[in-house]
Amino acid sequence: MAWIILSVCAAAFQTLRFMLQKTLSMGALSAGGATYARFFYSAPFIATMTIAYLWQSAAPVTGLGGLFFAYALGGGLFQILGTWAMVALFSRRNFAVGITFKKTEVMQTALIGFVILGDRITVIAAAAILLGLVGVFILSAQPGTTGNRLKNLINPVAGLGVLAGAMFSISAVGYRGATLQIVTDDAFLRAIVTLVVVTLSQTIAVTIWLRIFEPGQITKVAKVWRKAVWMGLTGLGGSICWFTAFALQNAAYVFAVGQIEVIFSIAASILFFGERLMRRELVGIALLSCSIIALVLAT
Repeated sequence: MAWIILSVCAAAFQTLRFMLQKTLSMGALSAGGATYARFFYSAPFIATMTIAYLWQSAAPVTGLGGLFFAYALGGGLFQILGTWAMVALFSRRNFAVGITFKKTEVMQTALIGFVILGDRITVIAAAAILLGLVGVFILSAQPGTTGNRLKNLINPVAGLGVLAGAMFSISAVGYRGATLQIVTDDAFLRAIVTLVVVTLSQTIAVTIWLRIFEPGQITKVAKVWRKAVWMGLTGLGGSICWFTAFALQNAAYVFAVGQIEVIFSIAASILFFGERLMRRELVGIALLSCSIIALVLAT
């Protein structure tokens, strides 16, 4: 299924982007500046790609009414807020805990998608999602913690993670809603048209914010272009895959498969930083893998 491949690719791009974003947010840029870089360096590429695709396909774009822009711009706003919250997590010691609670976005997306779009999930799919969430919690448990593990997870950073997950959930449902408004069978066309509207609006909005509240950050973003442009490109790759997957499938299912990002992050730690795999991580990976396989079979 195309949406499954796209979800896995999106997770891979997102892992790379968060690694780059973490580096930039640790001194070079503020949380707002690092968020801005992700949008600013993606905008020219997606605009060029959209123009080229529309010219080559000569396909008409219909359905860009008020509801489309409400979904697209609303999704863009909540993605900005979610990205800001994620960047704020990068400077915290218990980053893994925040990421764990950010992953509650799958359950939140299922609920929000049902309320706003009427998207439903099957009982088997819901069980698979819950199994994956358990796997993520096991993977993100901090080494050396003792006592009540649930108590160890409850802290301000966890709250920031839940907030980020909520923002991304609303954003994803908004994007799916926007793609569904465009009248065409071409899922990629629906995805890139929505994406170009979202990315350009995000770039304009954060530019205005930084000019007013964080003067000097835009200049700093321009100075670190050699690193930031790659963040823009990986962000673009991830966004194209996410948006196309949203155009094809329930956003909760897409995010559930996208949890493979956690496994990618562990693999990166082992391959690039020489870290060893612990027993609980093997259990977590097994549970998460079973969750993704079960979800794929259920859909």
